[in-house]
Order: sequence, then C-alpha cells, then structure tokens
Amino acid sequence: MSLIDNYNSVSSRLSAAYELGKSAGTAKTEPVLIAVSKTHPASDIQELYDAGVRVFGENKVQELCEKEEILPKDIEWHLIGHLQRNKVKYIVGKVALIHSVDSLRLAEEISKEAGKAGVTCDILLEVNVAEEESKFGISTAETEELARQISVLPGVRIRGLMTIAPFVENPEENRVYFRKLRELSVDIAGKNIDNVYMDVLSMGMTGDFEVAAQEGATFVRVGTAIFGQRSYPV
Repeated sequence: MSLIDNYNSVSSRLSAAYELGKSAGTAKTEPVLIAVSKTHPASDIQELYDAGVRVFGENKVQELCEKEEILPKDIEWHLIGHLQRNKVKYIVGKVALIHSVDSLRLAEEISKEAGKAGVTCDILLEVNVAEEESKFGISTAETEELARQISVLPGVRIRGLMTIAPFVENPEENRVYFRKLRELSVDIAGKNIDNVYMDVLSMGMTGDFEVAAQEGATFVRVGTAIFGQRSYPV
C-alpha cells in the first residue's frame, strides 16, 4: 500500500473510533491525525503533502528543523519528543504545538525564547500517567501545580495534556490511562486557572490510537501505521 493509502486507512479507523466515543459520551471532537515521520525522509512527507496532508510531527528537534527548512511553509509541525532546554531556541516560532513540557525550567526557557521571537508558544504538559520509570513526564498528582506555575509565564500558553501510554499487546490495557488523562484534564479545566486551557488531549499512537480516540483524544500521533517501520542509520 502507498503512504496515502496507509494514511487514509488510519484516518478511517480514527473516525470510526471517534464515533464510538461520541456515542459513549467520552469523545467530544474528532481527533486530528498527526503523521509522525521520524527517521523517514522528507520525500515521504512531500508525498503526503501533495495528497493534502498538512499536520506532521517529529520527535527530534534537529530532524524537525532540517525538514521544516526544505518542505512547504504551510505545514503544521508538532514537536512530540522530549525537548532539552538548549534546543528550545531552534523550534520556537516553527512549531504549532510542543507536546512534551515536563518541568518549570523547560517552560521558563520556552518563555524566554518566545519573548525574544515575539511569539506565544502553545504547549502541552506531558503526564506520565502510567508512572513508568523509563518515560519522561510528570505524575498526575503534580500536574495542576505545574500548570499553575507555568500559567504566569509570558509567551507560553498551556493548551492541554499529553501522555505516552505503555507499549502493550492489547490496546484495551491502555484505556485506563487515557481515561485518567481525560479526567485530569476536566478536573484542571474546572479550576479556571488563567492562561490554562484544557481543550487539547494528545494521546494514542499506532498501537492504541483507536482506544485513545474513544476516550477523548484531540490529537493522535501515528508513525509506523503510516510510514512503516522506522529506518535507523547503521
């Protein structure tokens, strides 16, 4: 199957999953599909772009910057991987959304660089809902306090929450984590914190995006099901 066939297949499955969630009352808006192209060439992105796709994600800052430079300027880029403070200056103003903010110090750096660039950066707080030691992210218990600390920073706008669920054989096992993130989002939204919006839930990847969509994801991040297995340099 071609890349666009893969993309359309994922998109159809996503729409069907959303309809199930809508019927159950757990999903309010149809999720946006982020095509995650990490380690795949810019030509693959161009192929999907030519078919009308505009929303793409990258895990690494350097790879995003290299592709952003040579690809069409109306692409909506999302940084979904871990972000180091010394890399913030390279992506501020280039991405629509930073999905992976997990500390006040990182948010302060984003605020500083946003001020220099004269822009406002939309960010998500990365929550390690499953509390896996191997994953980045804050605990659910820490999330509201971090949101309050970041909310006063200029040039930064918290749009919602993101999580990376465990890798599991049965995607149903991750439903509990997606549900917890949605419930946390609703809880924080109810606190009416200035400059904190809870309209975005970034959750779900190739193995579990349908369950995430049923549980209220507004963005799903799909790489392998669209682009195939990643090709790492030897």
